[in-house]
Amino acid sequence: MVLPALLLSPESYTCRLDWGLSGVRRAVARQDVVVIVDVLRFSTATIVAVHHGAIIYPCAPTDAPEVLARRLGADLAAYQRDMLATHRYSLSPVSYEDVPQGTRIALPSPNGAACSRIGRGAPYLFVGALVNAAAVGAVVAGLVTSADLEVTVIACGERWPSPTEDGALRVAVEDYLGAGAILSYLPFSKSPEARVCEAAFSGLRDQLRDLLWESSSGRELRQKSLGADVELAARLNHYATVPIMRGEQLERFQP
Repeated sequence: MVLPALLLSPESYTCRLDWGLSGVRRAVARQDVVVIVDVLRFSTATIVAVHHGAIIYPCAPTDAPEVLARRLGADLAAYQRDMLATHRYSLSPVSYEDVPQGTRIALPSPNGAACSRIGRGAPYLFVGALVNAAAVGAVVAGLVTSADLEVTVIACGERWPSPTEDGALRVAVEDYLGAGAILSYLPFSKSPEARVCEAAFSGLRDQLRDLLWESSSGRELRQKSLGADVELAARLNHYATVPIMRGEQLERFQP
């Protein structure tokens, strides 16, 4: 007898959705394939950079990024506003559209980059967003089928400048939509959280640009004259590039 999807035990789902750093730790403990989704802006910036042949070294701002960059011989991307005038690269996806092939960049961020560092213990870690959702889905589906693995898609979320009584993590609608887009390309059993996330994307896929533009994160970026980043991040399946974590670096996945 085949049980209805909603009656399956949590261990029976092939695809899960989770949030933030704690979600990554749970996925690593299960040895799931991990997909990091930080649409505005770490994931999109990484995809654009890797698409053009750069290598990204993710790190949290608290991980001594300057020391990491020196050790790896990498350019340090700006991670504070007062660094923008003196650093060529930043979390802005647009800043990587003309990056020379082979450039090594240490890219700090408190959400996507931090989640990527924690997720290095997973058997496979990929970076996904709206701009490469179909490509990520195809790569992950192949691994799930051939290696009998499960997958957790991580919506990284945003962080309040000052933690509230509910903690520091702020739900980010753009990451939810990005995760839902990737889940929509995975034809496997899904947890209830993953099914709802996928349904949200499927019902709103024709409104992605407007939703990102008016989201809390989108408004914050537009107030900083970074509307071009929002526009780029909303382009569904604009790239076929899939960044994969190998050691400390994110590079282009080669089948």
